Amino acid sequence: MADVTKEQVLETLRTVRGPDLEHNIVELGMVSDVFISDGKVYFSITVPAERAKDLEPMRLAAERVVKDMPGVKGALVALTADKKAGAPGPRPAAAQAAPQGHSHPHQHAPQQPPRAAKIGVPGVKAIIAVASGKGGVGKSTTAVNLALGLLANGLKVGILDADIYGPSMPRLLKISGRPTQIDGRIINPMENYGLKVMSMGFLVEEETAMIWRGPMVQSALLQMLREVSWGELDVLVVDMPPGTGDVQLTMAQQVPLAGAVIVSTPQDLALIDARKGLNMFRKVEVPVLGIVENMSYFIAPDTGARYDIFGHGGARREAERIGVPFLGEVPLTMGIRETSDAGTPVVAAEPNGVVANIYREIAANVWKQVAEAPQRAAPSIVFE
Repeated sequence: MADVTKEQVLETLRTVRGPDLEHNIVELGMVSDVFISDGKVYFSITVPAERAKDLEPMRLAAERVVKDMPGVKGALVALTADKKAGAPGPRPAAAQAAPQGHSHPHQHAPQQPPRAAKIGVPGVKAIIAVASGKGGVGKSTTAVNLALGLLANGLKVGILDADIYGPSMPRLLKISGRPTQIDGRIINPMENYGLKVMSMGFLVEEETAMIWRGPMVQSALLQMLREVSWGELDVLVVDMPPGTGDVQLTMAQQVPLAGAVIVSTPQDLALIDARKGLNMFRKVEVPVLGIVENMSYFIAPDTGARYDIFGHGGARREAERIGVPFLGEVPLTMGIRETSDAGTPVVAAEPNGVVANIYREIAANVWKQVAEAPQRAAPSIVFE
């Protein structure tokens, strides 16, 4: 049987009527780019934010007709908020053919979405983002061990791998296979070391190149958040991709984050990038819970001697300068590298070790701030 194509999916979606009940959702320009991988079809439907709840049957209809196509193993379809008021009108032919790129804040500034559109994740009490301004600072390793530290401190914890382009949780937590589904829609998270885990790495092959535009990233992220059976969790740790792009803005705009943890290394270059992440979260009114200085110093495995190979104390000084908590220093040790590569994070592999205790202290500090903070409404993003 031949693989299903984007053109076939779009033709099938022409049978789904739009909000005006006269035109179909493809004709109205409501369907994002379509991505197909391993027989699964991913796309989003753009609707007015205030009508998202009313138009859920339309989303279900689109999901159903695509799932029923020969050669399709499953479909992930999400509603995304429209920037304009009212239902979209039919696109001119030229506009339909134009490529969809990333939006530019200074062009066509969107209206602020209504606060009611930002809802939490069922069963999850608090959502914490772990972010960095650049790659290569050990953010994902920190996120995993922070989650395990929270778990070791007696909380019910899940972790979401929000790096759509480069998911790392399957390797870091030594999880393989595909998640099961409930009624063909709700996904059961994977699990290891007591953590509930969701990652795009469970849904597509490791070698698959995820060539997605902004709307598809938002669609996939929101489905991994809200269409996963997380159960009752005290905290969901979200491992953000590096930088300040679509995922970070989607999380800040759509989800009531309890706060963000910024990961940096001691040297100036990493701290400059960390400042970008810090400023981004502050701009969108997400509390910064503090900075973790990762790879803070190196401990020689043969002598136990300490070497400040990246400098030392830069993140602490930066935290003091800008007035956010300094959460702790995590050393660069062979143990962290080896356990991460093996998929046995150090907090799980050596729960009573020195490094595990550092992560547990960081986790306790993070959770203390979350538990003591007043409940906040989800932030709005203002484009200047």
